[in-house]
Amino acid sequence: MGSNSSKISDLPKNEYLKKLSGPESISENDPFWNQLFSFSFPAPTSSSELKLLEEATISVCKSLVENNPRTGNLAALTKVFLSRTRELRLSAECQNHIFIWQTHNALFIICCLLKVFIRELSEEELQLHFTYEEKSPGSYSSDSEDLLEELLCSLVQLITDTPLLDITYEISVEAISAMVVFLSCQLFHKEVLRQSISHKYLMQGPCLPYTSKLVKTLLYNFIRQEKPPPPGTHVFPQQSDGGGLLYGLASGVATGLWTVFTLGGAGSKAAASPELTSPLANQSLLLLLVLVNLTDAPDIPNPYRQAVSSFKNTQDSSPFPSSIPHTFQINFNSLYTALCEQQTSDQATLLLYTLLHQNSNVRTYMLARTDMENLVLPILEILYHVEERNSHHVYMALIILLILTEDDGFNRSIHEVILRNITWYSERVLTEISLGSLLILVVIRTIQYNMTRTRDKYLHTNCLAALANMSAQFRSLHQYAAQRIISLFSLLSKKHNKVLEQATQSLRGPLSSSDVPLPDYVISFFSSRLLQAGAELSVERVLEIIKQGVVALPKDRLKKFPELKFKYVEEEQPEEFFIPYVWSLVYNSAVGLYWNPQDIQLFAMDSD
Repeated sequence: MGSNSSKISDLPKNEYLKKLSGPESISENDPFWNQLFSFSFPAPTSSSELKLLEEATISVCKSLVENNPRTGNLAALTKVFLSRTRELRLSAECQNHIFIWQTHNALFIICCLLKVFIRELSEEELQLHFTYEEKSPGSYSSDSEDLLEELLCSLVQLITDTPLLDITYEISVEAISAMVVFLSCQLFHKEVLRQSISHKYLMQGPCLPYTSKLVKTLLYNFIRQEKPPPPGTHVFPQQSDGGGLLYGLASGVATGLWTVFTLGGAGSKAAASPELTSPLANQSLLLLLVLVNLTDAPDIPNPYRQAVSSFKNTQDSSPFPSSIPHTFQINFNSLYTALCEQQTSDQATLLLYTLLHQNSNVRTYMLARTDMENLVLPILEILYHVEERNSHHVYMALIILLILTEDDGFNRSIHEVILRNITWYSERVLTEISLGSLLILVVIRTIQYNMTRTRDKYLHTNCLAALANMSAQFRSLHQYAAQRIISLFSLLSKKHNKVLEQATQSLRGPLSSSDVPLPDYVISFFSSRLLQAGAELSVERVLEIIKQGVVALPKDRLKKFPELKFKYVEEEQPEEFFIPYVWSLVYNSAVGLYWNPQDIQLFAMDSD
């Protein structure tokens, strides 16, 4: 850090960091802080550089852990940052570039230290380190101030209250990343955390009143997809009198961040989606998902889940129910558009699932849209490219379809939407097909893939449930879709009969004639009539024969089933699935954050 640092590998030898982590106490008013915050090394642009930064931070942290009980320098650093955040909004309005960049750098240092502290220390030990002051060895503050909680609340306020400008973009991203780091203690526990100091801070006390504002800000960050300012838009002019430090400070970090963001991130794994153009939107969405999936406190429900499940459209003028806390309004049209455009990422699909499943206002609005193809087509494309997607992404996409097909209006309307030239469907040229027929084709293809590859019973059940929900509203199906339905039914009938035969043999006795099903009877009845009619039948003639056959079909050979509607129901402990899933997204998708996979305890990293 400081003006002399030029590359990450030099950080452990840096005199300013050595002083920060050393045995000497540093006053909050010491000019040292301005020097420390004026560093100019380029931001990491690859996972290897992030790993190098992590390793450099570890050596500094070990020294700080050893000396901080005597020096209180961690608390001093935090207090200097907190004092700066109180002036951040005014500095943004006054275009005070120097002050904002130094505050950003202070937060960057805190975030790097905090990440290592959380991994190496218990929460109680971490909290204690923020209480040490410059007194006798091992002494700590006895007043009621909780510096760690104040830091977290300051980050929340920074995210919600700082205007988003070119000069505040990076500090906004850093504040969101720091909050993710705050909650990353979950990564280092095998079991789902149900009680945590960081959870307590966010669900109670001074952070709680900011719940709806924070959720709304994170959602709007996702909706707006603001790109980072290009390098050079807010750097300081190079000084001829050797004042190149500030220029290097601004342009170095800005250029590095721009490289990270436009290349899709420098996270723990190589970025899989080059479409990532807004790190602010990406980090905001990840933080939102982490917050929504925090476990409830013993007597306090998760307020962030309450906010996500209850917000309303800006055009909804009805009063907010007094019994529902943390609610707010947001533009549903903008939200819908963003969700339609961003479904290439797991996290956007998970957000869509969360809103459809938990927020009845959003679900009602989406089902009433007349352009549902904009939402359904990206979901179908996820399922179609099942080989290229991870299993969680495919599962979320399928559950979304199941939720949608619970609505009869949706099941009717999809057959009225005509699509042309679906280029990503390669099995057959589809020049013109209804959305409903395409949905059937993709779901059946997913079933067949699952039968031959993954053999996931939950995936299988939900695919068939979605088809069953739609079946009563099938209208004007594309002939290829109709063919695939018959083929699937034939295949499943054969498998069912085979299983039935095996079960019968295991009982060592034949079933009575009244209990033996007629194999493929519906199919056999109509096939014989079509064969009798001869070859070279037109579509119209086939339809006519089937209509005549329906009238002649013996009703006593059929069973009447009640009309069923399959509904998606979450498992009893959904957090056991969703919390590891969300943190796997953070691990793989967060911009500029690196965790050593050997340190992760929560889950076995997915290779896909």
